Amino acid sequence: MSAPLRPVPDTPVADTPALGAPAPAGAHVARLLLSDFRSYRTLDLPVAGGLVALTGENGAGKTNILEALSLFTPGRGLRRAELPDMVRVGASAGFAVSIELATPQGDVQMGTGLERSEPDGAFSRRCRIDRAPAGSPAAFAEHLRVVWLTPAFDGLFAGAAGDRRRFLDRLVLAVDSEHGGRVNALDRALRSRNRLLAEDRLDHAWLDAVEREAAETAVAVSAARRETVERLAALIAATRDDASPFPWAAIALDGPLEADLARRPALDVEDAYRDLLRESRLRDRAAGRTLVGPQAADLVVRHGPKDVAAASASTGEQKALLIGLVIAHARLVAAMTGLAPLVLLDEIAAHLDPRRRVALYETLAGLGSQVWMTGADASAFAGLPRGGETFEVTPGAVRPMTAAR
Repeated sequence: MSAPLRPVPDTPVADTPALGAPAPAGAHVARLLLSDFRSYRTLDLPVAGGLVALTGENGAGKTNILEALSLFTPGRGLRRAELPDMVRVGASAGFAVSIELATPQGDVQMGTGLERSEPDGAFSRRCRIDRAPAGSPAAFAEHLRVVWLTPAFDGLFAGAAGDRRRFLDRLVLAVDSEHGGRVNALDRALRSRNRLLAEDRLDHAWLDAVEREAAETAVAVSAARRETVERLAALIAATRDDASPFPWAAIALDGPLEADLARRPALDVEDAYRDLLRESRLRDRAAGRTLVGPQAADLVVRHGPKDVAAASASTGEQKALLIGLVIAHARLVAAMTGLAPLVLLDEIAAHLDPRRRVALYETLAGLGSQVWMTGADASAFAGLPRGGETFEVTPGAVRPMTAAR
């Protein structure tokens, strides 16, 4: 069976960090270089701050910078865009993103991008660490973990279950760089099963083989999600503060496969799920899809202090709850990997009152992470604590407004 959630090799894992425990040291992006990426022909941005604020008009290119940083983790980045779409309009040779990373173990140079190959002219992704080729973005996880929050998540609690599963998978991926591969393998297995079920005559031998693979991968995916949710729930319970402007979330993973994993060994669950897939062939054939499995699970979130479903909370409460959940996740990543993650927060302060803004910046400053934030209103970042740095973003250019103190 595929391996369940696990930390970086040789990295100790803490069950739950103690309230008030010092945050582990995080990697610090000291320099960001872009070439033909989105709206930037070139950019060479040195950074000194622990809290980095990017301000400018809508469309100036603030989120593009966060997206570039988000490429140093498996997946397609915080916009979930296709990589060729990130090539600057008018450029033809691809794009390049490079960072100089200051870590407790020393400086590391990392780069990624698209290069056009010869003779067919197709794009291929390239990853490098200290200028040596790396097999995939998963290799970056040894030096850097990344978490983010964007306005696309604002309707998460009231939206579709599929959106919450993708959100959860991103949480898992920040602590387990192999999770994305397992999720993709499960999707391929289920698509293969659906195609076989759609045929006029069922090939039960092929279905047996596909369902064996699907069951093995499904249990691995569910186990990884379940472990992340349990660890995050334990951390939230240990650090919760009912008086915080960012309320704590009560979270759980809802699904029959996930519930079964709580009762018996994974191998037994795998066998039972494989039997269920076999028994459900006619039903799933009629439905045109596999009805039961991790692809139908849901992340259930409640507003902890009020004990109400998150979807029933006000818009402002949902935003504050989401911020609190992402902050807790950043702490979990630090606890599990020993690396305080890079935190990317797009338009984070837009709908926060002054009290919540001050509380947010103070909380972020205590994470031990470098935090990059965007916002159209420069005055929203006037309260950045010591160590903050503000930049003005205009189309294709970035200039410092205030230096880190």
